[in-house]
Amino acid sequence: MKKRRGFIQIAILHLLKEEMMHGYQMMKELENRSGGLYTASAGTIYPALQELTEKEMIGLDSTSDKKTYFLMDKGEIRLKEFGNRGVEDFWEEWKARWIWQNSEEAVQLKAAMDLWEIEIHRAIKQSRSSSEKSARLIEFMREITERLQKENN
Repeated sequence: MKKRRGFIQIAILHLLKEEMMHGYQMMKELENRSGGLYTASAGTIYPALQELTEKEMIGLDSTSDKKTYFLMDKGEIRLKEFGNRGVEDFWEEWKARWIWQNSEEAVQLKAAMDLWEIEIHRAIKQSRSSSEKSARLIEFMREITERLQKENN
């Protein structure tokens, strides 16, 4: 599955709303704001910065000897759109997310999801052998999706 950087990008925009920063400063600040539960890696931060720069949400300060980033108008607009989702205090949600992701429940859920992903790929491979198997797998996946939707409403 593809890793998404959306929440990290929003965090970066929030940081840059407060002040201009370079990548390493952002990494340290994100760790601090999670209470030490999240350690940002260069492999996460720098691709997110590149994408935000390409989308013209952030810019680079040409007067600095380091790559120092600042928030641009499109980044402000994105923050307002995110704020309209009902997130009252982004940094409280940021910390709560990392507390939960380090919980025993989250560890168990990730292990179950990893196993499910292996099994679903195996089932897809097996379903290639007959249209009956494919139809059963499709029906199974629809049922599971409906159960999840009901559970989340």
